[in-house]
Amino acid sequence: MAPTKSLVNENRQTTNAVIGVRKGITTRNQKSLANHVGNVDVKQQAIITRETRIKRKADTSPVKGKTIKRSALGNITNAIAKPFGVNLQDPKKAVAKKSQIPSKAVPITKTVTSITTRASQIVTRATKVSKKDDEIIKPVDVVPAPAPPPPTRHITTRRSAGLIELEKSNDSSLYVNDKIIKPIDKNDNVTEPETTNASSVIPGQLTVQKLDGTPKRKLPDGVQHDFDAENWRDPYQVSQYAMEIFEYLKSRESLFPIGDYMEKQVCLSTWMRSLLVDWMVEVQESFELNHETLYLAVKLVDLYLTKVTVGKETLQLLGAASLFIASKFDERIPPMVEDFLYICDGAYSQHELIRMEMNVLKVVDFDLGIPLSYRFLRRYARCVKVSMPTLTLARYILEYSLMDYTTISFSDSKIASAALLLALQMKDLGDWTPTLEYYTGYKIQDIRPIVLALNEGLHKKQKDALATVRNKYSHK
Repeated sequence: MAPTKSLVNENRQTTNAVIGVRKGITTRNQKSLANHVGNVDVKQQAIITRETRIKRKADTSPVKGKTIKRSALGNITNAIAKPFGVNLQDPKKAVAKKSQIPSKAVPITKTVTSITTRASQIVTRATKVSKKDDEIIKPVDVVPAPAPPPPTRHITTRRSAGLIELEKSNDSSLYVNDKIIKPIDKNDNVTEPETTNASSVIPGQLTVQKLDGTPKRKLPDGVQHDFDAENWRDPYQVSQYAMEIFEYLKSRESLFPIGDYMEKQVCLSTWMRSLLVDWMVEVQESFELNHETLYLAVKLVDLYLTKVTVGKETLQLLGAASLFIASKFDERIPPMVEDFLYICDGAYSQHELIRMEMNVLKVVDFDLGIPLSYRFLRRYARCVKVSMPTLTLARYILEYSLMDYTTISFSDSKIASAALLLALQMKDLGDWTPTLEYYTGYKIQDIRPIVLALNEGLHKKQKDALATVRNKYSHK
């Protein structure tokens, strides 16, 4: 039996009311639904109520205040799959292209046969008799040229000259100071020299030092151990050149002087600089950048402010550009330009950021090999074998000093030594030892004023606006 006309109209009105409530378009359907609910039974009312509670997806974007971290693993995979913009072919397509070789190609055996036939024809022509002055010249027996072997495919590999010489020599070590020892022929009557643990002596020639042998150095009195000799065979420690590397970095400190530039900066103050450094520490922690990136960025800011007058509107742009430069210099996967524009909350454009990057690089003359205090601290702490909590305390003292304007003129190697000494004294682990004096090259008199300045900075009243470094190192 077909439903009555009034019941059909009722169902249509109910459906339209439910659709109107679900979409949230007008209030007319909602009123009709409220009037109609009284005439519908309890089951239908429960169905209508359940349908009106359908959850919709959010149309808005995520909150910008929360930093979204990028996936490093995905970037690594993309970098391996497409190096320098080269598109790798699909193996199935490569096989398909390989099978499309034209069938008219001449095989190798046929080419060799034609070359052999041509050679035999030349020999036959040479054996003909030539007459000159009624004399018969006997033919000369010409040996036919052997057929060339079929061409073989060779895989060419690029090898350096040092590796080739190493394969020719009998020496097992690639690291030789002066030259590589030549191989000794078995027919030559040469007596093998007596080899020691660290060198090979050849009569009539210079002494060749082998870098794989552990050297025996004479340490000054009071030095407990030779850290480089203990890690001599570890290639990641670079113990053969570690002392020379850090001596070279200490010699470069005078190339990057930072003076009292606040007198020139009319629009800036020391408080504004402290706020900028605090913000840079927050960016470094949000993007999970290296500590060297932060220290290099702060150095670039100070070097730029030493030579260029900057307004307070441009100060944050200078900090973002310095972090961008330091990231490209020290990070394996640096953040993109859009990331730095995002952390500035859209205050600057991409053109302004790139223009500031160019200005900073011109001011430092594109020389980014600036000695950093963090590198010296890590080297000195490892040489004296301090524990990780003590090293972390020294890192906190050193990083907290980045916001202190009075420490910008100190030498990086000296302030690193002072931070380590202050951490040792706070932990009651001793004073300045001969081992520290040997590896740092400083005596206690050289770093005493810096230790007092760092200790005074730690005892200042801590302000709530500069809490990023304290929160960063507050975890156990």
